[in-house]
Amino acid sequence: MNMRYISLLLVGAFLSVSSTRAASIVRKSAVPEDQVPVKTVKIIELPDSLGKYFFVRQIPTDKKNVFQKDTVSYLYEKYISVLDSLNNPETPERYIQTDPDYYRLFLPATYYKSSIGQLSTVNTDVLLADKSPEMDPDLLPLDQNCFNKKERVNKVVDKTLMNLYLNSPEAIVFTEDQLDEAGVFVDNIAKEESTTATKAQRDIINVLTANSPLDLEQEAEVEVRKPEFWKFTGSSSLQFSQHYLSDNWYKGGVSSVSMIGTLQLSANYNDREKVQWENLLDAKLGLASTPSDQVHKYLTNTDQLRIFSKLGVQAAKNWYYTLSAEFKTQFVNGYKSNDPKLISTFLAPADVTVALGMDYKKKSEKFTFSLLLAPLNWTMRYIGSSEVDETTYGLDEGKSVKHNFGSEIKPTLTWNITKNISLESRLDYLTSYKWVRVEWENTLNLAVNRFLSTKFYVHARYDDSAVPLNGSTSYFQLSELLSFGLSYNW
Repeated sequence: MNMRYISLLLVGAFLSVSSTRAASIVRKSAVPEDQVPVKTVKIIELPDSLGKYFFVRQIPTDKKNVFQKDTVSYLYEKYISVLDSLNNPETPERYIQTDPDYYRLFLPATYYKSSIGQLSTVNTDVLLADKSPEMDPDLLPLDQNCFNKKERVNKVVDKTLMNLYLNSPEAIVFTEDQLDEAGVFVDNIAKEESTTATKAQRDIINVLTANSPLDLEQEAEVEVRKPEFWKFTGSSSLQFSQHYLSDNWYKGGVSSVSMIGTLQLSANYNDREKVQWENLLDAKLGLASTPSDQVHKYLTNTDQLRIFSKLGVQAAKNWYYTLSAEFKTQFVNGYKSNDPKLISTFLAPADVTVALGMDYKKKSEKFTFSLLLAPLNWTMRYIGSSEVDETTYGLDEGKSVKHNFGSEIKPTLTWNITKNISLESRLDYLTSYKWVRVEWENTLNLAVNRFLSTKFYVHARYDDSAVPLNGSTSYFQLSELLSFGLSYNW
């Protein structure tokens, strides 16, 4: 090979390394002037001895009228500078040079047979040749090999892919056979062109619509839904038990029938940002026959009407500033066995509680937990019937209303133990710093199917604000009920 040719090639490679990627490349008579930003480039001519192999460009710097020289070979411009354009985010899309022969490098990592074929195929013509083909020193390799460019590109691409196969085989996602089975892509996207717009107008449109979605010929159906901030749920049940004994049953005893109905309705608001508002209606009423009672045919074994509302504004991840209110009373008249004296009735007593504090909430797939801490609490107890003795509920004789201020702690838990077993638990600790009232309700649901279930209900209570009934000295009270029957949730 001629030494003059080798020297020029080495000088060109050295000078090309010093090129700056962010500049737009210009060669004399190589790029039309209307496609190159005139403000960014200044052309410099080289002597004829070097002008055949190199061209010089000047890149503007931050200072006005100050340029930086950059010498680039024609070979570098043809084969390498396309990567500079791709890596430069400021290069307009219409100035990026593309070469479809390198398409395999830009597809998802694919195993091609030709890459491994280079290693397993031996070219005997090259091995048996006694000398290299002669090359005219006056011609550049670009001119001499202009008809085998695709073959040379494939060799470079195959070597690059082989490096990927050997070093990162886990990155391969397709094979050449899979690409062949995919078939040819048919572009059905309608592209609109303006025949009256000027070149400057088309350039502006290209910039503004570069990242815009293309219009399809077929209109897409779009469904718009409003956000659902409210969630409404409910559950109901009708449980019963029955025990029959004949008059001559050898062990004696009496027949009995009991029934209990429950209803829970909730309306909860959650804007998924700051505000949560919970509302609950909880009603329970149970009746039982009393053969041994000579005064009453039926007595209540559970009677409760409770309306609860809690408004929270998020303070931290699981903490909310909370204002809560609760109203409790009963539905029907309550009596003791064989005693005609009225113990309780609707609105006698009736309790109203308003609390201000913080609420900690935690929710998962299995459970929902809430802990309300209210250092400021107001409670009002009202007796709305003159037949009910107000002193048994902590009121002064002759009074129907009593106000108290204190604190409240109220944890609640809903736990889905299994698919068919769930536990609902609520503890309400209320104090005026003179008396303490604690109620702990637990309901264990064992679902047989969607409509049948067994319920085990336990209501424990401690209240030293009122006088115990029937001459008892204990302030602790307990109510327990096990029943089977119908249930439905929605």
